[in-house]
Amino acid sequence: MVHIDPKLAPSLPGSSREAILVAEGGGARRKRDPRYTRFVTTMKVTLPAVAALLLGAVLVWPQIVGRDERFRVGFSGLSAKEVDALTMVNARYFGTDNNNQPFAVTADSASEVAKGVMAVELESPKADLTAGDGTWLALSADTGVYSQPSQMLDLMGNVNLYHDKGYELHTASARADLKEGRASGDDPVKGQGPFGVLESQGFRLYDRGARIVFTGKTKLVLHPGADPSKR
Repeated sequence: MVHIDPKLAPSLPGSSREAILVAEGGGARRKRDPRYTRFVTTMKVTLPAVAALLLGAVLVWPQIVGRDERFRVGFSGLSAKEVDALTMVNARYFGTDNNNQPFAVTADSASEVAKGVMAVELESPKADLTAGDGTWLALSADTGVYSQPSQMLDLMGNVNLYHDKGYELHTASARADLKEGRASGDDPVKGQGPFGVLESQGFRLYDRGARIVFTGKTKLVLHPGADPSKR
């Protein structure tokens, strides 16, 4: 048996102060620090519990999420056209018409119709035209197609036309010739303004809204005292 004088223990290295070797049966046994023993015991319980929790989460998570497709991201849903076509977010196009008056076309996004074609498909397009006298005309729709060479804008779905003189038109589709400052549509139209309310089967707009002709059967209800000829 080996004896170590307790007075010498403080001078021993750190590892020797934590454990004293005692000869016993030809072998050696390490007397461990109680704090280390508690740590090992705690880890033996904690690590299996954490592993079981993670495994349970992996098995249960698909049942919680279900088959909600809104959060799936992948390339399998993209067509060849979507991959090859260029897309611009917050698109802006600016130009001038034949009278050198400015116009602007904006959209939440713009995508090429096809490679080599100078036309783009628009999401939530808006067109703003300003006349020489300072009046303005605005058009908007759910979707549209803008041809850059011809400056033609085709609008589809919830087409709205607003003029700063106080009148507005609503229809399902329309075509705007931004170069000429004209617009037209052959779907039913509902409109209103300072003069009253109207319904027609189509419309023709000229000179950036200075003149509008309603086509087909047209119904006009005037406000009391209103004179549409002065509008």
